[in-house]
Amino acid sequence: MSSLDELFKKPSASSNKRKLDIDGYDAAELYKKSKISANGHVKTNARATVEDEGEGDEDVAAGPEIPPDEEEQLPDDDDEGRFFGGGLTKDTADVMDFVYEQDKDETKPEKVDVAWLRKLALNFEKRISKNTELRAKFEDKPEKFMGSEVDLDTDIKALSILSEHPELYEEFAKLGCVSSLVSLLSHDNTDIAIDAIEIINELTDEDVEAEQEQWDALVDAMLEADLLSLLYENISRLNEDIESDRAGIFHVLNVLENLSSRPSITATLGDESQLLPWLLSRISKAESVVSQNKQYAAEILAILLAISPSNCDKIISLDGIDAILQLLGPYRKRDPAKGTEEEEYMFNIFDCMTCLVNPDAGKAKFIEAEGIELCIIMLREGKVSKSRAVRLFSHALRGPDDTSCCEKLVEAAGLKPLFAMFMKKQDKETTEHLLTILSAMLQWLPANEAPRIRLLAKFVENDYRACDRLVKLQGEYKSKVAVVEEEIKQERAGLDAEESKEREDEWLVRRLDAGLYVLQTIHNILAWLVAEDHGARVKIISFGRRGKILTEIRTTLQEQIDIMNANQEDEGLMMKDMLSTLIQYLI
Repeated sequence: MSSLDELFKKPSASSNKRKLDIDGYDAAELYKKSKISANGHVKTNARATVEDEGEGDEDVAAGPEIPPDEEEQLPDDDDEGRFFGGGLTKDTADVMDFVYEQDKDETKPEKVDVAWLRKLALNFEKRISKNTELRAKFEDKPEKFMGSEVDLDTDIKALSILSEHPELYEEFAKLGCVSSLVSLLSHDNTDIAIDAIEIINELTDEDVEAEQEQWDALVDAMLEADLLSLLYENISRLNEDIESDRAGIFHVLNVLENLSSRPSITATLGDESQLLPWLLSRISKAESVVSQNKQYAAEILAILLAISPSNCDKIISLDGIDAILQLLGPYRKRDPAKGTEEEEYMFNIFDCMTCLVNPDAGKAKFIEAEGIELCIIMLREGKVSKSRAVRLFSHALRGPDDTSCCEKLVEAAGLKPLFAMFMKKQDKETTEHLLTILSAMLQWLPANEAPRIRLLAKFVENDYRACDRLVKLQGEYKSKVAVVEEEIKQERAGLDAEESKEREDEWLVRRLDAGLYVLQTIHNILAWLVAEDHGARVKIISFGRRGKILTEIRTTLQEQIDIMNANQEDEGLMMKDMLSTLIQYLI
């Protein structure tokens, strides 16, 4: 009869979900052990063995022994000689058939429905109660309650089958089993707690085909049972030097990733638990080789910061910017090995920092911790971190009424490496970030002051080479956007006014994907240069086909204003005024 674990074993499924690496597993050795008997000889299974040649083989008769005449044979078996006519009587065959049929009936899977769930829930509660009772009664005699913990462990793993039947999630929550499962995270036996965490991970995994209402019912019940605090308690008591505990922490991180699909939960992490401080501490832990858990912790922290501004505020208040900049420091002069956990770790801590410099408080801490100077060094050194530093700058320099980061960038001599990158061909993402930086600096640096004058000088030097580069880029992106606009024009021709209105958002997304945002940014920069420098105006007109480029820039700026008017966003009021003023210089 199959064991309970085998009955409820899930088939493996392909997924992009991060999987736990298991060290020390030798499949060949395991196979060998299963084939070697206790006395060290290979077990045979209806196979003849060959003795060493030359050792008494003269008198040995070859082939099977002739069966006795009086033995009753099975006619069907005799035809093929499968049993050589020996040993298997009709009575024996009948017994074997009976056992086989009984075994088939017992291993036949039960119907998984509400009645089955209630029975499972009742047994699960009984296992927990029995284990609790025996632990209290025989506190100093583990041998008395270990059997109940083995049974409880089996029942926890059996809950895995629910991930294949998410239609039972709501009933599972109503029965109170979710609360019981979560309570096991505080079990004295960490192996029991880790198994419970692993099952919670399976039930909440993104691969489970659950409706939103079903998933919400399960997760709400878990949160009500204080899941987040219990997760933190477990990672606080687990020791990653022990393999099982290391796997337990990995499963905790899995659960956090699953829960992050609901933004309201990610905000709760910063407000009501100690998980964020733990993540910051974990990614800062020194390791000779970056481990899977350290990398995964950085990934989870990046996800939580990207989703929730309140999480950013929490990490900033914990001096997280200074801590993460110290982690980034080593990558200014060296690259992590390609395709390793360390490379992904570096990218994730850059993502964390990118989120942290978006709020004003983060920008101030970034300047204070000399983050701008560090990123400028990365631009000069030309390592893998260079493109990530550019992306970080593009976020740090954004924001209404913020000039501090722009001024600090100029003051720290960042214009030279920045323009050196801009004048060379870059990938699409890096080009977009470089243009965003230049646009932000033209927008926020105060007029007629030294930082702005130094910026404009970089566009003027070497006979306006930077202006020439801008005009060529605008030509490239204009062609890309024009292809999509022609497709949209043809689609629009076959639709009435109402249908066209319904598809406007879709068409805008397609144009943005083709490069509309980059084209708009380029035109904003060119508009500033035309407005502020007569020589730049003359060169841009000459580079852009006898003044036609000014018309194109004016059209793009007006389109941006129209989009802002349609959305009625208060924060875009200053931007609209700025664009309206620039249009006046494009006549």
